[in-house]
Amino acid sequence: MATPAKTVILKIKRQPAPGAKPYWEEFELPHKPGMNITSSLMDIALNPVTRQGKATEPLTYDSNCLEEVCGSCAMLINGRARMACSALVDQLEQPIKLEPLSKFPVVRDLAVDRSVLFENLKRVKAWVPVDGTYDLGSGPRLAPEEQEYAYPLSRCISCTCCMEACPQFNESTGFVGAAAISQVRLFNIHPTGKALKRERLEALMGDGGIHECGYAQNCVEVCPKDIPLTRSIAEVGREVMKQAIGDLFRR
Repeated sequence: MATPAKTVILKIKRQPAPGAKPYWEEFELPHKPGMNITSSLMDIALNPVTRQGKATEPLTYDSNCLEEVCGSCAMLINGRARMACSALVDQLEQPIKLEPLSKFPVVRDLAVDRSVLFENLKRVKAWVPVDGTYDLGSGPRLAPEEQEYAYPLSRCISCTCCMEACPQFNESTGFVGAAAISQVRLFNIHPTGKALKRERLEALMGDGGIHECGYAQNCVEVCPKDIPLTRSIAEVGREVMKQAIGDLFRR
């Protein structure tokens, strides 16, 4: 007797428009060695037919690099925020449930609007200031020890998994999230970036600032790049407190 072919079952939350009512559809795919969630979504796009044999609309989802660098394919996979490109099907319990990130407005299906992260990065001035567009010559030299210290912080891919997992990140708090705080730490230790250190720390003193963090540590658990987010929160929190106390005595 022939052994039945192994298949993969995906249960996907669909939503055709931002204000539309969401619904679920199931898809069944033939198993392939080494397949991941993104490749599974690609297979469905080639033939958008549900498990019940009904033709349906093609799925909408974000993806780009396919190697966990761009951060665009973040979604809820079996209830956990993670990257679709690095989520191997063989390591997931079936049926595999795919949902859009819950903390961001849905654009369509699994695609969400994560522009709040970039607004928060602008809010904390997460950049290195350069005066003018002309050639300023070589930048300041960094010792290998300084480079090694900063490199883990520079690995952020703006996937927003940390914000999705954070219980403090919601509409009522306006919390900037761990990603923005960690970028403050990165640019504050940069020789040129230090020029805006005071402004960055001031931005974290107001509503939605670092004091909103409940230190649940969910962020560091889900970060796909293993960024030391809780250490960043602790160190930036100390700097914010030092500056706030110093400002109090300067009045």
